[in-house]
Amino acid sequence: MAGRKPLVTQHLENVSREALERYQTVLRGYIRRRQGLYALYRKSRLYYVGLAGNLRARLDTHLRDRHGESWDRFSVYLTIGDEHMRELEALILRIVNPAGNKVKGQFVKSENLKNKVKRDLRRLQREEAALLFGGRPKQEDDEAPRPRGSKRAAGKGRRAALARYIQAPMPIRVRYKGKTHRARVRRDGTILHKGKTFTSPSLAGAKVVGHSCNGWKFWKYQRSPGDWVLLENLRR
Repeated sequence: MAGRKPLVTQHLENVSREALERYQTVLRGYIRRRQGLYALYRKSRLYYVGLAGNLRARLDTHLRDRHGESWDRFSVYLTIGDEHMRELEALILRIVNPAGNKVKGQFVKSENLKNKVKRDLRRLQREEAALLFGGRPKQEDDEAPRPRGSKRAAGKGRRAALARYIQAPMPIRVRYKGKTHRARVRRDGTILHKGKTFTSPSLAGAKVVGHSCNGWKFWKYQRSPGDWVLLENLRR
């Protein structure tokens, strides 16, 4: 797309190791002191993936180090800036798991969704069982006893609207009239805002705006680090 800063600015793929050994003077002009990702191959199979601030120097090193006799071709991908390089390398390592890489790629900030998916599968299985055999689907919240001394939101006799969608306490926020308002969803699904407890996002939102509102399309939660989305995404 026009105006978008590219991640890869130049690339050179599937080059023989022999070319690197015999014609370094030519290749040096293109990759010397250039940063980016590189891949080493053995008999057309990916063997090793890495990143380097000086690709020529790193490839020269791999001619002699423990990988020296394990690869016969290489590719390089030249970049400008390294903001996402380590995570890109980690992503590749986690997908292809090259034989030469001993360390598994690590993301800087990424939520593992496995537990949430398991929770949703359990809920679906309970709903299917209720449909097949009758009865009300048992919710996970029903299985855990209410903490001793805990109370429902003051003046509210119904279950919190968010209870079935969350697994742990989480912050929510909204930008309204130039000001950021913050609240916290408790484990039982109630919302704590400025010392008061609400059983639904709409009631909490009404407290902010001074009139009724659709809280699901008002408040936002952090779906993943830095990714704030509307609460209605929880119901999809």
